[in-house]
Amino acid sequence: MTDAETADLLPAEADSVPYAVGCFLGAILLFAAMDTLIKVLTADYPVPQLMFVRSLVAFLLVGGYTLTCGGGIAAMRTRRPLGHVWRAFAGLISMGCFFYAFRELPLADVYVLSFAGPLFITALSAPLLGEPVGWRRWAAVVVGFGGVVVMAQPSAGAPLVPVLVGLTAALFYALAALAVRGLSRTETSASIVLYLLLTTTVVSGALAVPVWTAPTAFALGLMALVGAIGAGAQVLLTQAFRRAPPAVVAPFEYTGMVWASLFGWMVFGDLPTVPVLAGAMVIIGSGLYILHRETLVARRRLGS
Repeated sequence: MTDAETADLLPAEADSVPYAVGCFLGAILLFAAMDTLIKVLTADYPVPQLMFVRSLVAFLLVGGYTLTCGGGIAAMRTRRPLGHVWRAFAGLISMGCFFYAFRELPLADVYVLSFAGPLFITALSAPLLGEPVGWRRWAAVVVGFGGVVVMAQPSAGAPLVPVLVGLTAALFYALAALAVRGLSRTETSASIVLYLLLTTTVVSGALAVPVWTAPTAFALGLMALVGAIGAGAQVLLTQAFRRAPPAVVAPFEYTGMVWASLFGWMVFGDLPTVPVLAGAMVIIGSGLYILHRETLVARRRLGS
C-alpha cells in the first residue's frame, strides 16, 4: 500500500459518499464559526495579520498531530511538489479575498458570493479532472443556488470591488478544491494540508509585517481560536474531497447559510427571516437529492 493509503489524518476505512458528505458538513459548520470570528476581528486588525495567525496556529496543530500520531515524516512526503504549489497559490488567494470581503460586506452577502464556488466546481470538474457531471446534478446545483438567492437576499447597491473580490475568492476556492481532488490520487491528507498552511503562513507573514497591529490578549486568543477551528475544518474538507468527486459534495456548501444565519443572530443580533428559512429548505433538499442520486449510482456500480 502507498503512503496515501495508510497515512490519512482521519480513518480510511469509511471510504464512501455519506462519509465524505459528513466530513464536508462538519467542515462547513467550522468554517461558518471561523468566518464569524473573522468578521469581528477585521474591524480592528488588518487582513494579512489575521491570515498569518490563523495559518500559523493551524500549521502548528496539524503538523504536531501528524508528527506524533498521524504518520510522521512519511506522511509529509510528496511526489508532486508543483501540484502543492498550485493548490497553495489558489488557497492563499481565496483566503485573502474572502477575508477582505468579510471586512467590506455583510456576512450574508459574502456567503451568497461564496456559493458560486459549487457552480465553478461543477463546471470545471469535467474539463480539469475528467469526472462526468450529469444533468440531474447540474439541475440540483442550480436549484440550490436559487435557494441561496431566496435565502440571503443580498443587499442592493453593494460596492462593485468587494463583490468582484468575493467572486474571485469563490473561483479560487473551486480551483483549490479541484486541486485537492487531483492531489489525493497520490498524496496524503497530511501533506495536502500542511503544504497549504506552510505557504500561507510564510506569505501572509511577510505581508503582515508592515501593517502589524499589536493585539490585545483577548483578540490574540480569538485569532488563535480562528486558527484552531480552521485547522479542523481544513482536515475535514481535505478528507471530503478525497472520498468523493467535488461535484458530489460541493452542493452541501449551501448549508453554510444555515449556520451563518444562526451565528449572525447570536453574535450580531440578526434574526432569520421567512425567506431565509424557505431558502434553507430548498438548499438542504437539493443537497439531499444529490446524495440520493450518488447512492443509487454507487449501488448500481457495485451490482454490475
